[in-house]
Amino acid sequence: MSGTVVMKFGGTSVADAQRIRRAAQRIVAKREEGHRVVAVLSARGKTTDELIRAAQEISDSPDPREMDMLLSTGERQSCALCAMAINDLGHRAISLTGSQAGIVTDTSHTKARILEVRADRIHDGLDADAIVLVAGFQGVSTARDVTTLGRGGSDTTAVALAAAVDAELCEIYTDVAGVFTADPRMVPDARKLSTVSFEEMLEMSASGAGVLQLRAVEYARNHGVRIHCRSSFEDGAGTFVLTEEETMERPLVTAVTHSTDEARVTLTGLPDRPGIAGRVMTALAKANVNVDMIIQNEPQSEGQRADMSFTVPRDDIRGAHDALDPLVEELGIGAIASDPAMGKVSLVGAGMRSHPGVAAKAFSVLGAAGVNIEMISTSPIKISCVVREADVARAVRELHTAFELGADAVRREDVQGVHRPVVSS
Repeated sequence: MSGTVVMKFGGTSVADAQRIRRAAQRIVAKREEGHRVVAVLSARGKTTDELIRAAQEISDSPDPREMDMLLSTGERQSCALCAMAINDLGHRAISLTGSQAGIVTDTSHTKARILEVRADRIHDGLDADAIVLVAGFQGVSTARDVTTLGRGGSDTTAVALAAAVDAELCEIYTDVAGVFTADPRMVPDARKLSTVSFEEMLEMSASGAGVLQLRAVEYARNHGVRIHCRSSFEDGAGTFVLTEEETMERPLVTAVTHSTDEARVTLTGLPDRPGIAGRVMTALAKANVNVDMIIQNEPQSEGQRADMSFTVPRDDIRGAHDALDPLVEELGIGAIASDPAMGKVSLVGAGMRSHPGVAAKAFSVLGAAGVNIEMISTSPIKISCVVREADVARAVRELHTAFELGADAVRREDVQGVHRPVVSS
C-alpha cells in the first residue's frame, strides 16, 4: 500500500452528475493504484451563490451564524452524491461533514480559521479500507457552532487534512491546467508554470490569483504540505508548489496577477496625534475586515489634520463603514468616503530580491500605457499597484509583454533536481 493522497475538487469539477461521476472515477483510479485516499469536495457549480441569493431574499443583513448553517449544506450535497458514485464503482466510500472530520475552527462566522484537525474518524475510515470524502469549506467552532472558511475555503480544508494525515501530496483539481504567468482569460499567451515556490504563490494568491486560496498556501508552507495544482478535465503535468530550496534560480518576474475586487476607503480630517491609526485599524480588525494597502498623508504644518486611505475587499465596504462610523464623533474624524471601482495589478518574482530596477520599469510601462497608479505597496518579491478597475486588463497585458512572460519565452519546463512524489494521474 502506498501513502495517503488528498484530492480536492472545486465547484466546476462537480457541477453536474457527469462531472461528479468523473471525479469519482479519478478518486477510484487513485485508490486502485494503491493509495489511501481522502477527497475534499466543494459545493456544486453555483450552489453557494444560489444559497447566498436565497438568504438575501429573506434578509437584507443575514445573521452570520445562520449563513454558515445554510452555506455548509452545499459541500455536504457534493460529498454524499460522490460517495454514491464511488460505491456504484465497486469501492466503499464514506462522506463526512467538516465537523465529523474533526475540523475545529475559531468562532469567526463566514471567515473562520482552522485551529486544529482531530482526524480520528478519517484514520478509522482509511484503516477500514474506505475512501473518505470530506465536505470542504467548513468546520465546527470551539463554541460548537457550524462555521465556514470563506471563499476558496475548500483548498484550506484539503491542505489541513493533508497535514493531519501526513499525506505525501495534496492534489488540487480545478478548471485550469495549473498556475499561469497571468490569467489566461485576460492574456491569451500566458504560460503555465511547471513549479512555483510557496513564497511566490503566497504573494500571487494575496494579489488576486484565484487558483489557490491564500490561507491554504500559508497552511501548506507552515506544515510542509506539497501541493499539485492540476486540471479536472484533462491529464497534464499541472503546477507543483514547492519550497524555494527545491526550485532553481527563479526568473526576474514569475507572474503578473490582478484583482478587480478592491475598494478604497478614505478617512479625511484625522487628528494628528499618536494612537489614531491604531484605533482605526483595531476597529477594522475586530470587524474581521482585511486591510491591504495603507497610505497616510501627514499634515504639512502644526494644527492641520491628516488623511488616510486603505484598500479592503469590495464585499467588506459595508463592514468597514459599520466599524468606523462610531469613531467619527469619538475621534473627531472629518469624513469617511469609499470608492468601490478599484483594481490591483501585481508583479511577483523571487528574482526581484537580487535585481534592482523592476519598479522603475513597471511604473514606466504603466505610464506609457496611460494607466494612473493611485497606491503602491511592495515586498521583497512583489510590487502591487492600485489602479482604476477599468485599467486593470490593459495594465496586466502591458506588464506581461514588457517582462517577456508569454508562451514564446524560452523557459525550462521541468526543474532539475526536484524530487517529486511518484503519484500518477
